[in-house]
Amino acid sequence: MISLTSSAVAHLKSLIAAKSAGDGTGLRLRVEKGGCAGLQYVMGLDEPQEGDAVQTQEGVSLIVDQESLGYLRGCQIDYLDSLSDSGFKLNNPNAARSCGCGTSFEPQTA
Repeated sequence: MISLTSSAVAHLKSLIAAKSAGDGTGLRLRVEKGGCAGLQYVMGLDEPQEGDAVQTQEGVSLIVDQESLGYLRGCQIDYLDSLSDSGFKLNNPNAARSCGCGTSFEPQTA
């Protein structure tokens, strides 16, 4: 399970409302090759596709494709808004290390 902080939920609700997105729209989170640590997080508003895992928390949906799910189980998504850094931030227990900017990671080996 992936969890969203109350700050992330509030910001996601605001984004969806600002984009006048449809009822099924949520935050899509996926992992792809790239970034300085090997794998990178990619996020954006989207609607679920067949085979996606969809999780709802406090009225917002989080959408994850099956290939990314194993890298993301147990993650917590927060939203920070400060002078030096703003955006969704992931705390990923499956990462052996993360890059300095927090957008890419190296997965733990089994």
